[in-house]
Amino acid sequence: MPVLECQPLHDDFGARVTGVDLRDLPSAPVIEEILAAIDRYSFLVFPGRPLSDDQHMAFTHAIGEPEINHVVLARTGKPEHFHTVGNVQDDGTKVGAEHERTKFQKGNNLWHSDASFREVPVFISITSAHETPDEGGETLFASGRAAYGRLDDATKAELDPLIGIHDYVYSRSKAAPEAAKKGFPDILPPVRQRLVRRNPNTAEKNLYIGSHVREIEGRTTEASRPLLDGLIEQTTRPEHVHAHAWKTGDLVIWDNRCLIHRGAGYDADKYRRRMRQTRIRGTASTLDE
Repeated sequence: MPVLECQPLHDDFGARVTGVDLRDLPSAPVIEEILAAIDRYSFLVFPGRPLSDDQHMAFTHAIGEPEINHVVLARTGKPEHFHTVGNVQDDGTKVGAEHERTKFQKGNNLWHSDASFREVPVFISITSAHETPDEGGETLFASGRAAYGRLDDATKAELDPLIGIHDYVYSRSKAAPEAAKKGFPDILPPVRQRLVRRNPNTAEKNLYIGSHVREIEGRTTEASRPLLDGLIEQTTRPEHVHAHAWKTGDLVIWDNRCLIHRGAGYDADKYRRRMRQTRIRGTASTLDE
């Protein structure tokens, strides 16, 4: 019998999930249920289930192979699987809005898909909310799958063969130009990804877009921007967006293959925010899906 109870959140995607406590490592059949729910809903929120780092990592390994944190790797050369999102450091101290780390994370306020700039891009992100601000700090999500479904057949035929060039330094330079140059060009060169990718389990197609996409292969950046910016604008119209207001204890999983997201911002001088995140490595380049 199914264990998960899924309550839809938005017409396009998303579900609130109950019926399982992820603090206890789920059995293999429940993991399969979760993976099927990711394919169906793209965005899952498990409320009121705060995970320790050890529980979080055990669950991550049960789902797939953890992705290495590219920021820590570029700055220290050390492999680390956790990302810390927010202004609370590992020692518990808070940094303000003018701190380099806070400014760098403002790049997350642009619409993007996590780690689309890797040759093998990230499958899902798993984020546990440990501290949340009383005001602000929402994350907005929109579906490239639903957006593709709204296109007419002629536009789909035009977009299907196109290749996007994903460039981390390009996107991060918009928020923190100097920080984006520190180590990242060496470990994250631009990569080619399909503009329209296909879910290998369901065969459903979706737009694969966001701020990391610098240009369309064969076109200049300038010539590419009207198409790329227009697709983001269509995908993220207010009626297509789900705004997740984080609560302490939320465990949220989202599918980077088909969702784009961005932070809504918060007052980092006034509030504390600490989210721990792992990411699951994908299985192949989009060119091979």
